[in-house]
Amino acid sequence: MPVDDKRFRVLVVDDTAENVDVLAGILTEHFRVSVALDGAKALKIVRSDTPPDLILLDVMMPEMDGYEVCRRIRENPDTRDIPVIFVTAKAEVEDETRGFELGAVDYITKPVSPPVVLARVRTHLLLRESRCRMEDLSRKLARYLPPQVYRSIFEGKQDARIGSSRKKLTVFMSDIVGFTKKTDRMEAEDLTALLNSYLNRMTSIVLAHGGTLDKYIGDAILVFFGDPESKGVKEDAVACTAMALDMRAAVDELCVDWRNQGLCNSFEIRMGITTGTCTVGNFGSEERMDYTIIGGQVNLVNRLQGAAVPGEILVGPETFALVGDVFQCARKEPIHVKGFDEPVQPYQVVGVRSCVDDESRIEDSRKGFALSLDPTAVALEDRKLVVEKLRAAISSLH
Repeated sequence: MPVDDKRFRVLVVDDTAENVDVLAGILTEHFRVSVALDGAKALKIVRSDTPPDLILLDVMMPEMDGYEVCRRIRENPDTRDIPVIFVTAKAEVEDETRGFELGAVDYITKPVSPPVVLARVRTHLLLRESRCRMEDLSRKLARYLPPQVYRSIFEGKQDARIGSSRKKLTVFMSDIVGFTKKTDRMEAEDLTALLNSYLNRMTSIVLAHGGTLDKYIGDAILVFFGDPESKGVKEDAVACTAMALDMRAAVDELCVDWRNQGLCNSFEIRMGITTGTCTVGNFGSEERMDYTIIGGQVNLVNRLQGAAVPGEILVGPETFALVGDVFQCARKEPIHVKGFDEPVQPYQVVGVRSCVDDESRIEDSRKGFALSLDPTAVALEDRKLVVEKLRAAISSLH
């Protein structure tokens, strides 16, 4: 966009009409100029639906001087980025210093030189335009990176170069059961709306719990906790497990919305969680990199997710050791995982433990059998039915 453009709005603020006329005469040919003869009127224009792109501001004005006007502009989040150039007869170093401390971008002394005024205005409009363009580009690029990675790069904590490290992470993977079969006959628009609404909801839960979203693999989601930000190995594992429970509850809510829209009857997800040492960092080429994790834990979390029944959350033994005092878990049948010498013992996450003494709970799981009973949590009206179910189960074994 050219700098001499009528789409740019410049506000001239001065309590002397002659000074306003001089500055307006310099700028009107090039920009859209509005004027204010006092600070209150200037602030009203700045806060309007059509704020200026730049302000030329006098210092010595009655009731509210230019310094106070600048301070109020800077303290308002909606106006703080508007460039302010002081135009004043106060030419002492202390005056200029105060103006810059309040956030002014430039300082022009009176009497003004038309070429200087025009050059300074053009320069700062061009700088603001470039800054806005870069901020917009940054916001767009940020959508392709996990927020934690984006922040660490822009805060200078991490370089955008090939490199990795070994860290203990908690890794999560989820998958919609039978997604392809259930959506094979859907129209492309409906499928896109359904999948995006699901991923959007799941992503908001990931970010709320502090997880690093690694990637989407179709309808599958890979997340890890512990890099580039970590609250500690146990805290990361607890946050990940809490996230999984929130995801499962959110899917139930989404299914109600989808049924109301006629998109599908039901969806269920299965989830796996494991904790262990992974290699994490930037992988790829100098031209294109992917911030991700590799290692046996990625293979294990995929197997745990695949071994889960619909609606189930399976965690590996190390995750269970970290979260077992926070979440109620049931022991499941061991599974064989490629790359692991011994079978892996998984645990099903049932829910958050209550404050009631856990000694009253009865939990066990083996092939063909799974039991998770908390007698203190069974409602009085349901106890007779539970007893009948247990007796029927015992009779079937005899």
